[in-house]
Amino acid sequence: MTDIPVAILAGGKATRLGALTAERPKALMDVAGRAFIDHQLELLKRHGTQRVVMCIGHFGEQIERHVGDGSRYGLSVQFAYDGPVLQGTAGAIRDAAEWLGDICWVLYGDSYLDFNYAAVAESFDARSEPALMTVFRNEGRWDTSNVSFDGHRVTRYDKRSPDPSMQFIDYGATLLRRTGIERIPHEGPSDLAALYGQLAQEGS
Repeated sequence: MTDIPVAILAGGKATRLGALTAERPKALMDVAGRAFIDHQLELLKRHGTQRVVMCIGHFGEQIERHVGDGSRYGLSVQFAYDGPVLQGTAGAIRDAAEWLGDICWVLYGDSYLDFNYAAVAESFDARSEPALMTVFRNEGRWDTSNVSFDGHRVTRYDKRSPDPSMQFIDYGATLLRRTGIERIPHEGPSDLAALYGQLAQEGS
């Protein structure tokens, strides 16, 4: 399970950062003297990643110019453009599916997540579910908790209408099988939150 491609969702407009992202994408924001994407890709390489598919849109050409083919990070990087109409997080994964194989990681372009990717992937490989969501016991501390987790399964995921019984939060790294990607609507914008919520409700 070492050659699982990683899809990085980096197509948004980052409007919450205001003027800081008026002329460049969030992935190229300076962090400790370097673009954030440099730190993220180097972290993934250290954890054994070989292939990355960057799902880009707004200012995506700047990201492609900066990252290139990924060789300077020791990676192979491809780019899937969102097009003139943003397709949402799930729509971006759907449109990049041809490069993602039977299993892929899904990360966000503003997340630096240092954990044991190999151990999580091995656990997922031993199961048959269409998706595996990493979660963090948040208890409402860092953001609004939006996940119910019974110790084995995510039983509810709801970003729009969370309730106080939810003690966990989506950690920002998910494994998706092809069978999960195929659940995304075939056309139009679509959000991963809807897919994850549906899978949790069905007990998939």
